[in-house]
Amino acid sequence: MSRQALGKGLDALLKQTQEILGTTPPAEGKTVQKIPLENIVPNRYQPRRNFNEDSLKELAESIKQHGLTQPIVVMYDGGLDKYEIVVGERRFRASKLAGLKEIDAVVQKGLGDKELSALALIENIQREDLNPIEVALGYKNLMQKFLVSQSDLAEYCGKSRAAVSNSLRLLELPKEAQAAIETGLISEGHGRALLAVPDLKKREILFAKFKTGRLSVRQAEAAAREIMSLKNPAKPEGRPPEVLEFESGLQKALGTKVEVKYGAKMSKGVLVIYYNTLDQLENIAERLKTQMF
Repeated sequence: MSRQALGKGLDALLKQTQEILGTTPPAEGKTVQKIPLENIVPNRYQPRRNFNEDSLKELAESIKQHGLTQPIVVMYDGGLDKYEIVVGERRFRASKLAGLKEIDAVVQKGLGDKELSALALIENIQREDLNPIEVALGYKNLMQKFLVSQSDLAEYCGKSRAAVSNSLRLLELPKEAQAAIETGLISEGHGRALLAVPDLKKREILFAKFKTGRLSVRQAEAAAREIMSLKNPAKPEGRPPEVLEFESGLQKALGTKVEVKYGAKMSKGVLVIYYNTLDQLENIAERLKTQMF
């Protein structure tokens, strides 16, 4: 598939997404109808893996008192003889909790797997309903399905290129650390601090400290810088404080290890910026561009 064709496909899907999510007027002929809840199944590409029970109960009580303020969007699946949710699974679940037997819905036609996946992700991003790992997995899923770059995806989802790159990098963390972010044991900021430590063993030690230490993100970043400074204990002592300060500041700004190698008089030297993956390299380049321009 050509890059031009991909672009057209994204443009078309973006327009369709805006219409379905209600940011533009719906197309003519789309009417709201009552559909039994028992005839509806969840979106198979729903990026949300956790639904807050207390939040659902609050929404259910609101639906009992005031009704459903916005219909869900579904599509008919002939193979299942069911309606599959396109957007609105949280409203669907809350309506079941509220004891409703049917729900207001708009039936959307002409959607494929890619559209279902994209719509589910974008709806949740717009509503800020996803945890950081769910967002990252959603981005990864869309990139694989559309075969587009991070830059295209960022533009499509209304995010900066650096934001998408930083989100995807969370998937480089071990599963235990990802699970900790999902459950809120540590934050996305703690995850980025872990990623700033290239040495996997050092990263494990730091993660253990995060789990038990209740560190703020700023404290976590400081702990990451401290553990990185112990990377090569055989180095001679007495590095000038201005060099250490420079390395520390640049490491924080770029989110990776930085090392200044200099000669006897420090008039010449080499600045080394370390990276582990191509995505991390792209993220570093994006941060440098942001600082320069």
